[in-house]
Amino acid sequence: MTILSSRIGGLSELAGRYDGILCDVWGVLHNGVAASPDTIAALSAFRRQSGAVVMITNAPRPREPILEQLAGLGVPFGGNDATFDDVVTSGDVTRMLIGEMSPAVFHLGPQRDMQIYHGLHVDLVEKDVAETVVCTGLFDDETETPEDYRDLLAELRGRDLPLICANPDIVVERGDRLVWCAGALARDYEALGGRTYVVGKPHRPIYERAFARLCEAAGRQIGRDRVLAIGDGMPTDVAGAAAYGIDLLYISAGIHAAEYGDPDHPDPARLATFLHAHHAKPVAWMPRLQW
Repeated sequence: MTILSSRIGGLSELAGRYDGILCDVWGVLHNGVAASPDTIAALSAFRRQSGAVVMITNAPRPREPILEQLAGLGVPFGGNDATFDDVVTSGDVTRMLIGEMSPAVFHLGPQRDMQIYHGLHVDLVEKDVAETVVCTGLFDDETETPEDYRDLLAELRGRDLPLICANPDIVVERGDRLVWCAGALARDYEALGGRTYVVGKPHRPIYERAFARLCEAAGRQIGRDRVLAIGDGMPTDVAGAAAYGIDLLYISAGIHAAEYGDPDHPDPARLATFLHAHHAKPVAWMPRLQW
């Protein structure tokens, strides 16, 4: 019989067990359109109790543009009432990997992600002369799907080009719908036998960087048993927390909400079956983060 983790009414019920939080951004803090006031209040309250909070995101851009985006959504950063202490992005970790590859780069993704190359010694070229592919997403995620990239991926695979995936997410919420991400193209490229490099969640490099920033924010070394991950994505947040050996608070009203009914009132049996099918063992769950 599948046993469902406890549903909690607020983060305050768990806060005393932990000294630090690694929290997902897209799907927990905001949905791509608006930030959640309840989530802002919950993370701010945890910080006021002397806890440290680092946001960990698969956004394929460096830290600074993400800070600007969050500020634009009204998420406080800096000062006693800040929502978080720092943010670590997949883009930050990807930049380290790009520096180790051939500088002849074909950029596969939207123009808004070009900041990932800022300050790096790369030569952005067309696909027929590239020696490395950096994928940050679809060129137009408003209208395209991974199927539109079948021929392009086959062409890149035919040249045996390595593909660096800057965002392992398959899909994310944008308002009330889902849009495709770089992880979907990396998945399809790998299925073709292509060499694929992924560094964001659920992979270890982004957690190592985020954990180091968490300890810096706390001003001391924190044991992993005193760190709580918060997230909504099975292949990213949930798998990453499990692999890194930290507890997880599962946010059920995220990208998987349709699997078990009403986002704010999920069917407990269906949710339990879903978690069991993904070998997920969160310490607790709630539809949306609040204090």
